Amino acid sequence: MSTVTVPGRTRARRPARRPRALRVRVIQVLSVISAILLWQLLTANDVRLWVRFDTLPTVTDIIAEFGAHLGRGEYYVDVAQSLIRILTGFGMAAVVGVFAGIGLGRSELLAAVFGPLTELVRPIPAIALVPVAILLFPSDESGIVFITFTASLFPVLVSTRHTVRALPTIWEDALRTLGATRTDVLVRVVFPGILPGVFSGLSVGIGVGWICLISAEMISGRLGIGYRTWQAYTIVDYPAVFVGMITIGVLGFGTSALVELLGRRLTRWLPREVSR
Repeated sequence: MSTVTVPGRTRARRPARRPRALRVRVIQVLSVISAILLWQLLTANDVRLWVRFDTLPTVTDIIAEFGAHLGRGEYYVDVAQSLIRILTGFGMAAVVGVFAGIGLGRSELLAAVFGPLTELVRPIPAIALVPVAILLFPSDESGIVFITFTASLFPVLVSTRHTVRALPTIWEDALRTLGATRTDVLVRVVFPGILPGVFSGLSVGIGVGWICLISAEMISGRLGIGYRTWQAYTIVDYPAVFVGMITIGVLGFGTSALVELLGRRLTRWLPREVSR
């Protein structure tokens, strides 16, 4: 931050961030509008440039279909059902992932017992667990939540574990020399210190959770955006397919933005890069 010298006093001048942020927003909006106009141009003129745009619905067709969906009650039921599933599965994964990551990062015994199991299960795609979920749970609803939970769990757990292990030991040593207990160390050093890494894992976890949730709804769901999108594809209703895709994108963007906003709120004490 630069300073302006005035006779008799020195006044700090804050960097001009608002014009730069406005330019970024304008560029972002223009990029989206350009993509939409290009889509309309290619599909309306039945263009074939290796990719067959003539088989896809136009932007106007999708907008008309979106308007029809907004007038139907089942659309809002599907949105609510998918949100309930993702919030339930992701919420449980966030709690379990953070505490399990702390345990694996700080306890050699827990790392020796559960570490190998974690590394064996982690590479398995969550959507591959659909048969297991069908066998384990009495209802499709429980199985879909389980798949969403599993998909979101490992990004949170691994990120938390790595962040715990990367914490400078001098912080804990300094606190212990002052007579701090293990609980004091967790509350005053570990939890604040791992917040940036935790929210990095949460941001990844919510995205992976949405991917596997929609896939699970397409395979074994009875309600939800994924189920309705797959149903539209089976009856060759392509505008409705794109309505479902857009809805998934908006919901995923919104939930990810909420996670990132919460992360910024809880880590306001971290130093931020100053725009130049």
